[in-house]
Amino acid sequence: MTKIILADSQAIFRAGTAKVLAMDEDLRIIAQCSDMDRLLHAIATFPGSVVLFSASLKPEMPQLRRALEEAGSRGVVIAENNETASQYMQQGFKGVVFRSVTGHALVDCVRRVAAGNTWIPPQLVVTEAHDEDAVGRRVRDRLTLKEMRIVALIVQGCKNREIAMRLKTTEQVIKNYLRSIYDKTGVSDRLELALFTIHHRVLAQAAAEVGSKLEAEAEEQQSSAVA
Repeated sequence: MTKIILADSQAIFRAGTAKVLAMDEDLRIIAQCSDMDRLLHAIATFPGSVVLFSASLKPEMPQLRRALEEAGSRGVVIAENNETASQYMQQGFKGVVFRSVTGHALVDCVRRVAAGNTWIPPQLVVTEAHDEDAVGRRVRDRLTLKEMRIVALIVQGCKNREIAMRLKTTEQVIKNYLRSIYDKTGVSDRLELALFTIHHRVLAQAAAEVGSKLEAEAEEQQSSAVA
């Protein structure tokens, strides 16, 4: 049985990754962490694990590497789609996967690292996938601005009530929009929608840009209210 510690600040991505890995009987997730303090505690508590951690947690790499070595564990970096694998492999980690990784490749990576090998994603294939994200581009162009705002908030982990409050509408209206979004993306629920978005670079970038604008609008409204 391969023990896995999963650390990522994005709850949706953690849930999707856990769902993929749980389908393999030989892999067992023993801890899920949303920040570095929890991750370091889990590494010390469960030695001999494969540790999947997101680069977005911004860990102090030397400290994390020492913790992994002391626990006899192996680290795999979850890199953002615009990063390169080499920068992490050079720091001594055993593998790198991108957020756009397929379920099959993720399981293969974990298995190889657990066996004492290293995993490096084929850079040429990754680059081509990024350049030719026709599916992500097509879906992005089909979504309306309102739908893209909802997608951005779904990726951030917001529930329907919070989305309705943020967009100044009702939960029923959000549900109606979600049905349209599901039809355009070919998914069946909000988790699949979030994972679909994360795994398509063009769509993920568009959602991130819209999400940043929503955050700026919310901060501006709070400042105006205080003033």
